[in-house]
Amino acid sequence: MSSGFTALDALVLVCYLVGTTWLGVRLGRGQRDARDYFVGGDRLPWWAICFSVVATETSALTFISIPALAYGGNLGFLQIALGYLVGRIIVAFVLLPRYIDGQLMTAYALLGARFGDRTRRFASLTFMGTRALGDSVRVFATSIPLAVILGAWLPAGWGTPLAILILGACTVLYTWYGGMRAVVWTDVIQMSVYLVGGLAAVAVLSGAISGGWASVWQEAAAAGKTQLFDTALVLDRPHTLWAGVIGGAFLSMASHGADQMIVQRLLGAGTLAQARRALIVSGVVVIAQFALFLVIGLGLWTFYEGRPFAQPDRIFPEFIVTMLPPGLTGLVVAALLAAAMSTISSSLNALAASTTHDLWLPLARQRPSDDTVLRMARRFTLLWAVVLVGGALLYRTEGTPVVVIALSVASFTYGALLGGFFLGLLWPRAMQRDAIGGMTIGLVAMALVVFARPLSGWVPALSAPLAPLTGIAWPWFVLIGTTITLLSGMVLSLLPVAARPGTSPS
Repeated sequence: MSSGFTALDALVLVCYLVGTTWLGVRLGRGQRDARDYFVGGDRLPWWAICFSVVATETSALTFISIPALAYGGNLGFLQIALGYLVGRIIVAFVLLPRYIDGQLMTAYALLGARFGDRTRRFASLTFMGTRALGDSVRVFATSIPLAVILGAWLPAGWGTPLAILILGACTVLYTWYGGMRAVVWTDVIQMSVYLVGGLAAVAVLSGAISGGWASVWQEAAAAGKTQLFDTALVLDRPHTLWAGVIGGAFLSMASHGADQMIVQRLLGAGTLAQARRALIVSGVVVIAQFALFLVIGLGLWTFYEGRPFAQPDRIFPEFIVTMLPPGLTGLVVAALLAAAMSTISSSLNALAASTTHDLWLPLARQRPSDDTVLRMARRFTLLWAVVLVGGALLYRTEGTPVVVIALSVASFTYGALLGGFFLGLLWPRAMQRDAIGGMTIGLVAMALVVFARPLSGWVPALSAPLAPLTGIAWPWFVLIGTTITLLSGMVLSLLPVAARPGTSPS
């Protein structure tokens, strides 16, 4: 059993933070313009983009939460991962060719080309609000393991703020200087680190459990925890085959086809074939990765003999701190930070890209190749770093209700964004006002769906009207939002021009 976080663990962690930052800064050399900064000059290999996509969507919350799902349930979450692969394949053949052929710098430039600049700005601002709120929470959540370590040497209350500042400073340094090239290659390193951390946990669990993994699988199977498929056709359970394949596909289409953070990586590929390969293979890798962490959850369930935990997300971190040998504990804590730093760096670069190309360039009336654009891009990176770190510093405890709300934001904005893309592709009659109107209706409707349960508690008079919505499981949210947005835009396009929202008779 480990004696806690040792000097060797601290050395491993410091070496990781310093090494990652140094590598990112070094990779930033030779940048000439904003295209180099935001998409790596279209010279990134497909396999590096693939690993970067996987690392970006794997936050520290995923690292610690997926084992908890298997601990308290079964392997059913893999049904969601199957849907993720289906959604990627659709994006690869429907949306990706339009991005690559148009030589675009942001996902929302496609909406601008179809509908107009106001639609592009509306979608970009929606993305920015979602990403800023959600990722400031991720910065806070990721700082918790580092805060626990620092808390042993600092006065009470200082650990979390200092951990947030250290994490933010290291990430913003290499992101600001190195741009997308640094983000992608450090993602490759970070993914390797957290996978090594996961495999190390598998090895330690094998030695700590009598009979090893054969015993784990036997006991888990007897308890029904190895069940993978649930074919029940219901809306109130998240881990069913239908919710996974259909709902997961729509969630993946939105996150990988309408979210600048992922699309930006794919734009860095040299050709459509390479971008397509990177996207589809990433879906296969994600399935394998989720399987690894779910299996860790089964091992933890056997190791702790099914003991209940007040906070399931603390099961894996507790095992890391108490059971891993010196040095390995530091490596796995570094893996937690790796998963987070990958998401944060990607978010900063994507937010800066959207701000530069969707908002600033049209107003400044400059060309993307102008010398001033690269300087502004780096300034926007710093600005968003202040927003994310500042937002993280506002949170104080893991039970803060706003944390739960912030992590749900993407659930209702994704549907509106994806619906806007589908409206442009499938409905030639739609105009700019129809797209903005449809996305607005989709956002409002999904706010009611996603927050139906807390709204019922806050406003008792709404409990009865909102009751049918409170039982809808989260994998269906993006499908519902996409459908509402698409249908709303289509209906608005059928109205006389003078009757459409915001359109004057002239």
